[in-house]
Amino acid sequence: MPTYISLVQFTDKGIQAAKQTTQRVTDWATKVKSMGVNIKDMYWTLGQYDQVCVFEAPNDETAASVLLAADMLGNIRTQTMRAFTSSEMKTILDKAP
Repeated sequence: MPTYISLVQFTDKGIQAAKQTTQRVTDWATKVKSMGVNIKDMYWTLGQYDQVCVFEAPNDETAASVLLAADMLGNIRTQTMRAFTSSEMKTILDKAP
């Protein structure tokens, strides 16, 4: 299943409710599981980003749908990258001309 890495920033609304952030993530992980999304790791970080989320989704469309829905709640903004394992990268490179 494709892996994604999201860099997450709290909005003003999100930082005001920061004490609920761990519960929000737990609730969200349960909700999106029914869509085939698995949150593998969530880290709360210092610096430019407040969280880093590593998750799997069946496809790009599902990942985008889940991210848009999360952003629409108003607590976070995300920047997401598709991540490739070593095996996936080898397959990609083998296809290169």
